[in-house]
Amino acid sequence: MPFSHPANHSALERKRMVSIKALPEREGEVERVYRLLKGWILEGRLRPGDFLSEVELARQCETSRTPVREACNLLSQEKWIQRIRHKGYVLPPISIRDIIEVYEYRKLLECFTAERAAASATAEEVKTLRDIVAAEDRMDLDMDQFLKGNQTFHTRLGEIARNQRVLEQLLLTLQYVQRLDVLSTQRDTRPVPHRDIVRAIEARNVQEAGRAMAEHINVSRDQMLRLFGS
Repeated sequence: MPFSHPANHSALERKRMVSIKALPEREGEVERVYRLLKGWILEGRLRPGDFLSEVELARQCETSRTPVREACNLLSQEKWIQRIRHKGYVLPPISIRDIIEVYEYRKLLECFTAERAAASATAEEVKTLRDIVAAEDRMDLDMDQFLKGNQTFHTRLGEIARNQRVLEQLLLTLQYVQRLDVLSTQRDTRPVPHRDIVRAIEARNVQEAGRAMAEHINVSRDQMLRLFGS
C-alpha cells in the first residue's frame, strides 16, 4: 500500500471541504441566474427569436459562464429556450400549436378551480376576488396594473380551490400565459375582464362559474391566435 504523508491528507481534506462548501454557493448562483433569465423571458425582455450567448449572458448577469450554462440547461429542459450546438441558445418562436395546447390545458385547470370556488369559497375569499377585479373598472388602469391583477386573480382562485396538485400545474401554466400576455400587450391593449366569473362564484352557481371561466379563456385564446397567427 503506497505511503501518504499526513500533511497530504490534511491538504486533500481542506480541498474537499472547500469544494463541499462551494457547492451550495454554486447552486445558489445557478438559481439566481436561472430566476433572472426566466424573469427576463416572462417580462418580454427576451423575445421569441432572440439568440443568447453564454458570454453575453454572463456579462449581463455579472457572473461566470458556468452558472449561466447550468441555468440555460434548466431553461432548455423546461422548453423556454433551445440549445444550438456549439453556438448558444435561442428563444423558440410561439406557434399556433403552443397557444392551443396551453389554453386547452389551462381551461381544464381553471374551470375546475372556478367551480370549486363557487362551491366552497368563504365569504372573505369571495370578497378578495371581488376586490381584485374591482380595479378593472378604473379609467386610469394601465396594462401593467391589469396584468398584475390578472395574475393575482387566477393564482388566488387556484388557492381557493384547495387542491395542491392542480395549483402547482396551474402556476406553471400561468407562467406561459403571463409571457403571452406581456408580448400581446405590446401589440393589443384590450384586456379580458373577470366580472362574470366573480358574479357566478358569488351566486354559488357552480355550472355558471365553469362556463364563465371557459368563455374567458376562449376569448383570451382567440386574441392570442389573432396576434401570433398573423
